Amino acid sequence: MSDKFDVIVIGAGPGGYVAAIRAAQLGLKTACVEKWIDEKGGTVLGGTCLNVGCIPSKAMLETTHKLHEAQHGFAAQGIVAENVSIDPKAMVARKNGIVKNLTGGIAGLFKANGVTTLAGTGKLLAGKQVEVTAADGSVSTYQADNVILASGSVPVEIPPAPLTEGLILDNAGALDIDETPEHLGIIGAGVIGLEMGSIWARCGSKVTVLEAMDDFLALADQDLAKEAKKLLTKQGLDIKLGARCTGTEIVDGKAVKVKYTDSEGDKELVVDKLIVAVGRRPQTNGLLAEDSGVSLDERGFIFVDENCRTGAPGVYAIGDSVRGPMLAHKASEEGIMVADIIAGHKAAMNYDCIPNIIYTFPELAWVGKTEQQLKAEGIKYKSGKFPFAASGRAMAANATEGFVKMLADEATDRILGVHIVGGIASELIAQGVIAMEFASSAEDLQLTVFAHPTVSEAIHEAALAVDNHAIHIANRKKR
Repeated sequence: MSDKFDVIVIGAGPGGYVAAIRAAQLGLKTACVEKWIDEKGGTVLGGTCLNVGCIPSKAMLETTHKLHEAQHGFAAQGIVAENVSIDPKAMVARKNGIVKNLTGGIAGLFKANGVTTLAGTGKLLAGKQVEVTAADGSVSTYQADNVILASGSVPVEIPPAPLTEGLILDNAGALDIDETPEHLGIIGAGVIGLEMGSIWARCGSKVTVLEAMDDFLALADQDLAKEAKKLLTKQGLDIKLGARCTGTEIVDGKAVKVKYTDSEGDKELVVDKLIVAVGRRPQTNGLLAEDSGVSLDERGFIFVDENCRTGAPGVYAIGDSVRGPMLAHKASEEGIMVADIIAGHKAAMNYDCIPNIIYTFPELAWVGKTEQQLKAEGIKYKSGKFPFAASGRAMAANATEGFVKMLADEATDRILGVHIVGGIASELIAQGVIAMEFASSAEDLQLTVFAHPTVSEAIHEAALAVDNHAIHIANRKKR
């Protein structure tokens, strides 16, 4: 037995590293196990989100959005910028620099807060013992009073499209593409597929997205989904719904023939690169000894209660390896909640107020119930919508596409959902989250003073529109 800790966290992603820092802040002797290493054998913190997910993709989305704006939006604003082009290698290098800076920042935070980093692959044994296998194969065992499992998730692989280096890629490989493909294929029209498709469509690639489901963004409010599909198609993404990949073939070592079937029958297309983005699964293989006391469901998720407790006393699990949306901010907040509980504080998390965001342009963001969910649950509601085309600040920003939609309970007026398609939807949605967290009514937002001119006024106007009181658009006629 090498050492004993109050808390050992397995995994240093956005759930694990946040949990470790919070636990240390609360006076608990804390260690965090991480197996990710760099080319020099050093431990890399931050998990999928920071290294091959949220952060690097946003860096590339931001770069290519600026490119697209320069090529297609500057002229309307009186800016002359001819022959603007992109250097994909420089874009990827900048992305890598941002990632390195942030991973180093987490290491600095661990040091500042007294968190011990344990390099290697963690496994939970019986009695809250954690076995850590280092990259060289050496094994150490540590004892903890509490263990937090934050092992994250990995991309789902599909038999018809096995990963092939340089040609058939998952999210990690997709972020290292440093030459603009002439034709990019993507399997899956979810967050990753749409974001990666947007990046390369802006750079000039022909982009074809194959989505097996018949509905586009089936979990989103269908008003939002319909508008998003229209705008993304206009931007050049060829989104084929009901299209199921049945096989792939490497052509001359430099292209991929994709076979798929849709309502019209069997089809195929040839692409330079193919990104497989059909979802993620919990990374729990090898995480648990048989006698650890922690149980998995048939899909590999760890069973937990509302406070992320597993079936083993003193063992918690958070993030992508447990129920709920696979989102970095959900994992982080679960990590804080669990650390607080371990330290003896009362803590809870409101799973009804977790925002979802897709960072295309316009961005898509929502929180709470969709109109389809409310209808299915038999909840009577009222809705208000305000288009950014009627926003003076959005006009000034050359970003008038999209809208804010608000749903409120017909009887109580309590806000039940906020759905946004727009230029800075990812920032605006926080206003909806805060309102719902405090159980606000639509009237509460109607009576709130919003600064003018701001894009945020669209939130105000959508709240007013719930009761047909919008000022800057014509309201629906009362029946």
